[in-house]
This record gives sequence, structure tokens and C-alpha cells, in this order.
Amino acid sequence: MIVLSSLEALKNAENALNQLKAKQPDVFSQLLHMISLTRQLQLKYEYMGRLFMGEEPGEASPRFVKESVVRLYESEVMNVKEQDEAEVIKQIFSNYKHIGYENLSLLALGNTPDSLKGVS
Repeated sequence: MIVLSSLEALKNAENALNQLKAKQPDVFSQLLHMISLTRQLQLKYEYMGRLFMGEEPGEASPRFVKESVVRLYESEVMNVKEQDEAEVIKQIFSNYKHIGYENLSLLALGNTPDSLKGVS
């Protein structure tokens, strides 16, 4: 999915993630775990976001990954999702869905809004 994001929306999302990191570092750490695992397995951030939010993965589904790896990955995402504190992550994902799960993930990893401006 191609997502065009305004610089203001990206900055607002960055602020929300920074607040999460400052106020609830354990929850932010769980989010980073999920994002890092997605990156290490070379899966799409869109797949991670849709899986976490209970949405249909559609085109974001992994195509050339062993089923056992996908099951392990999905289990890890569900472990984060089932935590009581995960509601904060769900709220951020919901509030900033319009900028895309990929942009949210990259912001959480430390990319700046200026570096993400445009098509993702």
C-alpha cells in the first residue's frame, strides 16, 4: 500500500511514540521487539500492523517464508498484543494508521519525520 504522509502527521506520531518511550519504556520495548523481529525476518511492517490490529493482512502477507517461521512470528506478535499494556500501542496504531504501519515502525526505530516525508 502506498501511503503519502504529511510532515505534521509524522511529527505528531513521533511525539506520541516519544511519549510512550518516556512514560512506559517497557511497553515501548515490547513495540520495538515486535518491529525488530519483523525487520529481522524481512516481513512487511504492514503485515505486522495488520496482524497486531486484527485486520486482514491481504497483500502484506508473507509469500516466501516457511509456514513454521510465520507461525512463530505470529505467536510473538500475539504475545505482545495480549499484554494488558498493549492497549497503548493499539491506540497509537489506530490514531496514526493514516500514515501507515511502516512509517510508524520506522519512527519507533529512530527515523526522523523529515526522512520519511513522501511515499513509503
